[in-house]
Amino acid sequence: MGRSTWKYQVFFLFSLILHSQLPFPSSLSSSLSSMPPCSALLHFSKSFSLDQRVSASNTYPKTASWREDKHCCSWDGVECDKNKSHVVGLDLTSSWLMGHIHSNGTLFFLPNLRRLNLADNHFRGSLIPSEFGNFKSLTYLNLSFSVFSGQIPFEISQLSSLVSLDLSKNGLLIKAPVWKRVIGNLTQLRELILDRTNMSSIRTNSLMNLSSSLTTLSLRYCDLRGKLENNILCLPSIQTLDLSENWLSIEAPVWKSVIGNLTQLRELLLGGTNMSSIRPNSLTNLSSSLTTLSLHYCDLRGKLEDNILCLPSIQTLDLSDYSFNGLLPSSLFNLPNLSTLDLGYNQLVGPLPSHVSGLNLIVLSLSSNFLNGTLPSWLFSMPSLETLYLDRNQFFGEIGEFKYNSLKNLDLGYNKLHGSIPRSVSRLVNLTILSLPSNNLSIMLGSKMFSKFKNLETLDLSNNSVSINNNAAYALPNLQYLNLAYSNISEFPRWLGDVGNNSLYYVDLRNNLLQGQFPTLNSSNLQFIFFSNNNLTGEIPSLICDAIHLGVLDLSHNNLSGMIPKCLVNSTSLSVLDLRMNSLHGTIPTTFVIRNNFRTINLNGNQLEGPLPPSLANCRDLEILDLGNNKINGVFPYWLGSLYKLQVLVIRSNRFQGRIGNPKTKFPFPNLRIIDISNNQFNGPLPIKYFKYLKAMKIVEESEVASKYMGENYYQDSLNIMMKGHYIEMERVLTILTSIDFSNNSFRGEMPKIIGRLKSLKGLNFSYNNLIGYIPSSIGNLTNLEWLDLSFNKLGHIPSGNQFNTFNNNSYTENLGLCGFPLSRTCDNNEAKQPPPPTLQQDENLEHENGFGWQAVSIGYASGTIFGMFMGYLMFKIGKPKCLVRMVKLEQHIMLRRLKKNAHKRGGRR
Repeated sequence: MGRSTWKYQVFFLFSLILHSQLPFPSSLSSSLSSMPPCSALLHFSKSFSLDQRVSASNTYPKTASWREDKHCCSWDGVECDKNKSHVVGLDLTSSWLMGHIHSNGTLFFLPNLRRLNLADNHFRGSLIPSEFGNFKSLTYLNLSFSVFSGQIPFEISQLSSLVSLDLSKNGLLIKAPVWKRVIGNLTQLRELILDRTNMSSIRTNSLMNLSSSLTTLSLRYCDLRGKLENNILCLPSIQTLDLSENWLSIEAPVWKSVIGNLTQLRELLLGGTNMSSIRPNSLTNLSSSLTTLSLHYCDLRGKLEDNILCLPSIQTLDLSDYSFNGLLPSSLFNLPNLSTLDLGYNQLVGPLPSHVSGLNLIVLSLSSNFLNGTLPSWLFSMPSLETLYLDRNQFFGEIGEFKYNSLKNLDLGYNKLHGSIPRSVSRLVNLTILSLPSNNLSIMLGSKMFSKFKNLETLDLSNNSVSINNNAAYALPNLQYLNLAYSNISEFPRWLGDVGNNSLYYVDLRNNLLQGQFPTLNSSNLQFIFFSNNNLTGEIPSLICDAIHLGVLDLSHNNLSGMIPKCLVNSTSLSVLDLRMNSLHGTIPTTFVIRNNFRTINLNGNQLEGPLPPSLANCRDLEILDLGNNKINGVFPYWLGSLYKLQVLVIRSNRFQGRIGNPKTKFPFPNLRIIDISNNQFNGPLPIKYFKYLKAMKIVEESEVASKYMGENYYQDSLNIMMKGHYIEMERVLTILTSIDFSNNSFRGEMPKIIGRLKSLKGLNFSYNNLIGYIPSSIGNLTNLEWLDLSFNKLGHIPSGNQFNTFNNNSYTENLGLCGFPLSRTCDNNEAKQPPPPTLQQDENLEHENGFGWQAVSIGYASGTIFGMFMGYLMFKIGKPKCLVRMVKLEQHIMLRRLKKNAHKRGGRR
């Protein structure tokens, strides 16, 4: 082969690779390392697709303008040396790049790079190639927020010329050996930003070895753990220090060192660390040069004295989240450079100052305090104010007139404001959040003042007096979150069906006066639908399943008819299906798919019939199943025993029948806390084998059970439960509640002694059965038992002592056959002689088939004192709907707070 032929083939191969979408083969890397920089850049750009969604809003793709007919030194984002012979800088921040970074890519053919910024792109979980270590001249490297994964490579520590390193917001892992080399070799570093990097294996005392030249250290959300020791931060040049959201503890000596020695500090962010031993008055010693101070959720406690913060340079001050009490310090409103003030979620009291001057706030958040009085006029007269959060206080009076249109986020909810929304709201054309729930406002939704809200994303007017103007000729094109619950609206806002871009994901119209057919919602992005407690009629449209991301569907307490659409049980996204208290008929669809996401299924109070579909066993995440008050038949659904997460099983008032045999699984219902199979046609002995395995009912220490409400992470589960002969509807149920209700069946034989093992039981109801024999003395060991109903059986002697002594005479009226304390009728010698209690082994095998005769015999309910204690676990559905506002708003509050926290983080997300 001739020399010219060989050269031609190499050139052809080079050209083919250059214009392909693939990285160079590794075998060619060394031979082509002298590729011209413009060719290397062009090939690098062609290895990515462009996707606007992967970068922040208001950005553009820099590489889209690159042209081969122009020298690359003129390209957007490219910087060359004076002779244009080397590319020394590459800035492709937020350039919509989507693809992988390969270790043999042509990016690494630019050995003279000094500055490289690839932040805010999407590199699809690429590992950071070790070849980055070959950029020996690199002084600035930013790979943040670009979807890299895995470990930070050892070779990063070879970049000894680095002045700035930012690998944050990728979820990377840095191990101790690499960290040791980084802080040992990168001695020129002035900026080190590793937010959201896993540093759980790094010892906090290693921070003392950081470069003394550091001016910025940001280790936010890095899973650092332990105490910061005295003098651990020997950083004389530090200006920005962010250690927030870690598992760190800062005690008084360290705090004294921070505020005494770090004299160059401009920004100090320690939110989420434990500072419970620090006294608030130590804040007076902070550097007067501070521009940012964030100590939110640090467990700082005490009174926030007036004039405690003499910080003339402060611009951002965040002391939020349950720290301080006392009067709101008026001196804070005299800080001349203050632009952001967040004192939310404290226990501050008193009014806002009536007059302030020279204040140019951008963000003011005083949410969730005990502030009162009227809203002063200066709140509505700040030309720069963009965020105003005064929700969850005790303000009263009317909302003032807005003088400027800068406001973007407004939340005045959960106060005592009255009147109408001021007309000047119409000038707030930049609003993205408008939240006014739970006041006494009169609002016309659809009036002209809403016509300019083209940017509105969150609208919450719930629990006010709202009327609908359906003649409005406009829509809210970017609306995502709508809450009009408890607002007495009688019409569905028709314009809601015209929300553009499929943006709407949350709609709450519960507890209103809506009538007629189920409304049409066009948004395929819907994830939460709450239409409960209205008067909707007709069938549930199958079009609702076009919302492919639907997670919660609550249509309970309406007059819906027809059958349950099959597509609902075929869903893999639906977590909550609540259709209780309607007039649905037919059978439950049989095709619950594998790997579904159901956690709550509530079909109580319909006219459903037929057998229970065995495919319910596919609901592996199911926690709440309530099928009560229907016409469902068949045998006990033993196959549900395999559902490990099931906590509530209610199948009462149906047509189930037959014996409950032995379990078909090894450890059935391990987490079941509430079981109600009352008012059916079950017979035979009580299912001793099932009682044996109810593990969750055996935990006696409430500290061993997470004290939270059932479903609080995804839905507010409610439940009807029989107490004192009446069904009580609970809006929220604590996970520590446990009860068994087998009443109104035909169970026979003796009560099993093994019931005494279920020591966390708070309620037990075996009434209206055919039980005979003695009441097991082991029930006296149920010290948490708060109500007990054994009436209308044929039971005998009441054991003495223990829990039995907490019941009084009034609990046993109309039960003349029963004897023993505390009844006035004592047992004679024959009645008092109980047979020896069976052993647990005998008890578990007990399957008597004795006959019986009806006799009114009961052991009643616990005394008022114990019953009163039980009330603490429940929230009842009583009184006017307004009494329930704070209860039924839990999920909205969590969601709205998340929206508000991210109000300034707009743009394309992953």
